[in-house]
Amino acid sequence: MLSTKNHVITCKAAVAWGPGEALVLEEVEVDPPKPMEIRIKVSFTSLCRSDITQWESKALAALFPRIFGHEASGIVESIGEGVTEFKEGDHVLTLFTGECMTCRHCISDKSNMCQVLGLERSGVMHSDQKTRFSIKGKPVYHYCAVSSFSEYTVVHSGCAVKISPIAPLEKICLLSCGVAAGKALPYDIAIRSDTCSVFAFVLLLPKYSII
Repeated sequence: MLSTKNHVITCKAAVAWGPGEALVLEEVEVDPPKPMEIRIKVSFTSLCRSDITQWESKALAALFPRIFGHEASGIVESIGEGVTEFKEGDHVLTLFTGECMTCRHCISDKSNMCQVLGLERSGVMHSDQKTRFSIKGKPVYHYCAVSSFSEYTVVHSGCAVKISPIAPLEKICLLSCGVAAGKALPYDIAIRSDTCSVFAFVLLLPKYSII
């Protein structure tokens, strides 16, 4: 099999062409990873209420066509220049809020809202404000700098975490958002704070794995 490293990959992705419009399975081109990025072969992805809300919203109508999805598990297909924490073949989870490990929030023990790789709302990559997806030369926007409703995706290396190769990819994808944001965060805040009371009301919505 020919190596796909440093080459554009053509694969299938569920593309939303407009707010609330049915997702269409399209052939998309996925660029090679730029410096400090990795390209992932998506194994499993989950559907989050956030995906549905943004898909239905007309507030960001300009950010279409778009590939949604931000909770995924997969395998690193290739790495960009400067990436040292991952190698080809690593099993990973995507992160919709990354960590640069150097900003004041990343080094704080009470916050992880990274100032560099925080929640991306413009449909592009953090590094150069461009997309890595296209259809016949037309840019296709990202969602949360992840876009896991695609067979392959490109994320910043700070927006992924390495996991054990024996972890079940079809289950662990839920840790990307649902479990971490819905359950673990309130507990973490409560444990770390010794000066105030924290009341957390958590609604865990059903998750559906897309295979």
